Amino acid sequence: NKSILVTGGTGSFGKEFVRTVFKNYPDIKRLIVYSRDELKQFEMAQEFPNDKYPVIRYYIGDVRDASRLEAAFEGVDYVVHAAALKQVPTAEYNPMECIKTNVMGAENVINAAVKKSVKRVVALSTDKAASPINLYGATKLCSDKLFVAARFIAGAKDTRFTVVRYGNVMGSRGSVIPFFMKKREDGVLPITHEGMTRFNILLEEGVALVMYALGNAFGGEILVPKIPSYKITEVAKAIGPDCEVKFIGVRPGEKIHEEMVSEMDSLYTIENNKYYIIVPNDPFLSIETVVERYAKHYDGKPVPFGFRYSSDSNTEWLSADQIRELVETHIGPL
Repeated sequence: NKSILVTGGTGSFGKEFVRTVFKNYPDIKRLIVYSRDELKQFEMAQEFPNDKYPVIRYYIGDVRDASRLEAAFEGVDYVVHAAALKQVPTAEYNPMECIKTNVMGAENVINAAVKKSVKRVVALSTDKAASPINLYGATKLCSDKLFVAARFIAGAKDTRFTVVRYGNVMGSRGSVIPFFMKKREDGVLPITHEGMTRFNILLEEGVALVMYALGNAFGGEILVPKIPSYKITEVAKAIGPDCEVKFIGVRPGEKIHEEMVSEMDSLYTIENNKYYIIVPNDPFLSIETVVERYAKHYDGKPVPFGFRYSSDSNTEWLSADQIRELVETHIGPL
C-alpha cells in the first residue's frame, strides 16, 4: 500500500524494476514511471497497460525540471533515481548537457524528495564514478556526493538517501554484449584495448540491490555489490568465437579497468558477505564512530587500509563459457 516512483523508468533498469515490483508487491498503491520520451512510454505501456496494471502511471517529465518533479513526487513514499545521460563519448562531446541531467537533475530530485517528504530515495551510480577520468564518471561522482550529503538538507524529516554503485549491466542498451551480437554479423568484433576488463552484474541483480537498499539502508552510504569481472576478449570469444578481433584504440574518456572502491575510499569502507559499504563523512562525528555505526547496522567490518576494489584485481572472473551461458539464459540464444 505504498507509492513508488522511478526516474528514467523506461530504460533497461526501469522496466525490470517495474516487473519486479508488480511480481513481488501486487498490492502496491501506485507506481509512477517518470521519463522524458513519450514513444518509450507508449511502448512500455504495451507491456504494462493501465487496464491490466491500474496502479501504473506514466509521467512525461525531465529531471532537469524541478517543478515537474515536485508535482510527480506528491504522495510518493519511495523514489528510485535511474535517469541519467550515460554514454561516455556523448558526454565528452556534450558536457553541459550531461552536467544538467546528471548533476543538476540529482539536486532537483533531492530537493523535491525533501519538500514532498518522500521516505526513501535510492540513486543509481556507476563504477565510472570512482576515480573518474571522463565527464560521465565525474558527473556521477558529483551526483553521489549530493545524495550522500542530502541527509543534512532533510534535517528532521525522515527522508533517507542512499546510493548503489555497480558495474556494467549484462545486456543493457548500449552495452558491449548487444553491440557484439550485432557486429558479429560482419565477422569482425572491434575492441578498444586487449587488456580491458569490466565488472559484470545481471539486470535482476541490480534491481535486487536497489530493493535491498530501499528496505535496509541506514542513509548516506554507497552500497557496492561483490560481483565478478570479465575480460572484454573473453566476451568476444563468447559472442563471436569465429569472428576476427580488431583492436581499434581506447575511446576518449575510456578506462582500461574500472574500480568501485578506490584506495582512498578504504578509510571509509566496510564489508560484509555480499557488499562493500562506503560510509559517509560526518563533520560532527569521528570516522571511527561512523564506521562503527554502519558496521553494526550491516553486520560488517572495516576493510584494510589501502584496499581497492577494481575490475582487474577482482577475485572472481567469468570465462567465455560462463559468459555465453549467462547470455543465453538472460538475453537470448547465440
